Amino acid sequence: MDKKKLMTWTIALGFALSAAAGNPEHVRAITLNEAILIARTQSVDAAVALNELKTAYWEYRTYRADLLPEVNLSAVVPSYNKAYSSYQQEDGSYTFVRNNYLQMNGQLSIDQNIWLTGGTLSLNTSLDFLRQMDGDKTKRFMSVPIALTLNQPIFGVNNIKWNRRIEPVRYAEAKAAFLSATEEVTMTTINYFFNLLLAKENVGIAKQNLENAEKLYEVAKAKREMGQISENDVLQLKLNMLNAQSALTDNESSLKSNMFQLRSFLGLGENEELEPVLPDTLPAIMLNYQDVLDKALANNSFAHNIRRRQLEADYQVAKAKGNLRQISLFAQVGFTGTDRTFDGAYDRLKDNQVIQVGFKIPILDWGKRRGQVKVAKSNREVTESRLRQETMNFNQNLFILVEQFNNQRAQLEIADEADAIAQKRYHTNVETFMIGRISTLDLNDAQVSKDEARQKHISELFYYWYYYYQLRSLTLWDFEKNTNIDADFEEIVKR
Repeated sequence: MDKKKLMTWTIALGFALSAAAGNPEHVRAITLNEAILIARTQSVDAAVALNELKTAYWEYRTYRADLLPEVNLSAVVPSYNKAYSSYQQEDGSYTFVRNNYLQMNGQLSIDQNIWLTGGTLSLNTSLDFLRQMDGDKTKRFMSVPIALTLNQPIFGVNNIKWNRRIEPVRYAEAKAAFLSATEEVTMTTINYFFNLLLAKENVGIAKQNLENAEKLYEVAKAKREMGQISENDVLQLKLNMLNAQSALTDNESSLKSNMFQLRSFLGLGENEELEPVLPDTLPAIMLNYQDVLDKALANNSFAHNIRRRQLEADYQVAKAKGNLRQISLFAQVGFTGTDRTFDGAYDRLKDNQVIQVGFKIPILDWGKRRGQVKVAKSNREVTESRLRQETMNFNQNLFILVEQFNNQRAQLEIADEADAIAQKRYHTNVETFMIGRISTLDLNDAQVSKDEARQKHISELFYYWYYYYQLRSLTLWDFEKNTNIDADFEEIVKR
């Protein structure tokens, strides 16, 4: 009795282990939309696009900060000096004197860049302290309670003004590039998804072909015994069976490879076996090229890229012209006071005014600076030529893509009908072969046509979705909802 129980438990355990070994993975059905949603949040490509957006965002924030007032505190606390330095006497001769003093100073300023002129305006206050460490050991304070300072380049290039023109375009380009990159993540997902879907379909085809080949081979052997078919036909069907076994092995290996690619791209665990679901609905859309072009030129990062590069070329010309001569203005007005005490340094204040104009104009530079202007202008002309060519190529590629998308629905309908006909023809040929009215060559031809028609159907469906999301990437427009593809960038960069 005990032996019987032991044997029963052993058999039950064996079945349990067998079942566990036969199904080690969790099967997960996944639709195209689900795969796209996961890829946009979990894929490495999506993370790269997000980090590039964050970089552009903080670069833009840095530019914006340059236009706002900046509060600065600078100080030296302390500076101790005990050394000899040269000193010119009244008769013009020099001698060395010993210095031994302690000095401290600090300045608080509010600085504002002036974008209209390219200068800097500062409101500042400062305090200096000096204490002699030898002799009478006196101490002195010097205060500047308030001073207004202007640093203004004249005739030079206004960098701030050019940044105000370039940086917003650069950031708009980065935002559009992020949205396009998100759509490109979708296109990569579609590629991997349909590769897996086709691999799965090929495995199904291979299994069905092997099953049919085995049945036909058994029937052929029976017919051969009755003398109804030739030995050549029997051997051909056996060869078909062996080829079907080989095809099944290859397709199962391809299925595992494509499943690994999709899982890795989506950031899913290796214990999940994905079961791709064939999309059964399509957006009923016909596109007009001019409408698509207008949306692309308004939204795509390419349009911002063209504008930015044109502005940068103009900026280089302006900078080269500004280097022909350098003239700067420095002006400061305010009050200052000095005394042996801290309080006294702020009494009996006196005017403190400084005006200084400096310039540097080359008298003879052998045409170096004018040559730099010529180079900048030539580079600008090269850039303009490239931009015109790139614009023409962009428009042409967009036109071809619109035509391909509009024709793809018809191609898909043809592929659907061809698939149905090929399937029906194959089953009819199998039945006809069973009664001996067609040869194995006809049967093989029907099988090849059936397999190719099914693969063509999957391929045409892939191209439809790929063209669709490629157009979304180029136009940043949702054609189903008839609205712009946009995002809350402030919220996105905080992730």
